[in-house]
Amino acid sequence: MNKTKLTKIKMQTLTHVLNQYFKKNIIAADYHTTTLHGGTVGNVNLVTGTAETEDGQKLPYQLVLKVQKQWERYNDHGSWRREYDLYMSDLGTTFSETFRWPTCYYAEMNAEENEFQLWLEYIDGVSGLDLSVEMFEQAALELGRYQGKLYAEQPAVLKSLTNLSHADLMKNTYLHYRSWPVVYDYIRSEDCEFPPHIRQMLIDMDEHSDEVLARIEQLPIVLNHRDFWVTNLIYADGNIALIDWDTSGWGYFGEDIASLVADECDIEQMVEYYQRCVPAYYKGFAEYAEAPPLADHCVHEMILFVFGYRLVEGYVHAESDAAKEENLRILQKVYEMEHSPLKA
Repeated sequence: MNKTKLTKIKMQTLTHVLNQYFKKNIIAADYHTTTLHGGTVGNVNLVTGTAETEDGQKLPYQLVLKVQKQWERYNDHGSWRREYDLYMSDLGTTFSETFRWPTCYYAEMNAEENEFQLWLEYIDGVSGLDLSVEMFEQAALELGRYQGKLYAEQPAVLKSLTNLSHADLMKNTYLHYRSWPVVYDYIRSEDCEFPPHIRQMLIDMDEHSDEVLARIEQLPIVLNHRDFWVTNLIYADGNIALIDWDTSGWGYFGEDIASLVADECDIEQMVEYYQRCVPAYYKGFAEYAEAPPLADHCVHEMILFVFGYRLVEGYVHAESDAAKEENLRILQKVYEMEHSPLKA
């Protein structure tokens, strides 16, 4: 969290939001803002202050204000406004106390400026690298339950969601990376500094990609968050909250778990995350719908498709030996996952 700074907020909007937040008639409020971590181009602030009711009550508050401008993500047009569209839908009714997104108190789209703002609940909890292995496991379990419930019940709201990423996003992103000589040629070149087993793991990924993709495409298609990593997870009061839904869409069973165990988490814990989160996810899904056989899971292959060449790129373009070593350590952990038994 950065130091406090002033951000201009319309008092009329703030009063309206606080009316929704407190379910009381707010007549005045002060505020100050603190910058929080944002999304790709999002401006995210913690807004704090004291609201005054018409009967003289002084009520402290904390809210999150997210302002998102238009931008383009490769192969995912419309993603910049997806979170606004989802909050304007009935998707919120599909969540539970144990797995949900932050409550939205007010949403506004500025069509002329191609930007929107969301006034969201501030959830004070554990996030990022402070999450324990047990919290990771619970996040996987709750995600499985949520996706399994939606898959089994197919609520009407799913058919009304028109701005979602497509099921082939993972495949197309992998093929896009594979077509890039900077990374494809590097792991096959004499100059490659990777250990032989890491190089072979990545080369095997390419050589067997058609077969593996065919297996993945037999898995259930579920509503994926697609940015399911430590910074977007909040553990609070024994429950899981999930923020930043701009990449969400239809995808294959297990994609989000691939992100959970491999995307910028504690490198030394990655294998244990993998061993514990994959079975937890399958267990949660199976509470509501028939899950594929755990023995045939494709999470390791998905990790390679999503992160393999990204890590090669990170290594090739690293500006320090330490950064190179970090990318290589992650690839080593991905290799170890393939040879590590899952924990029941």
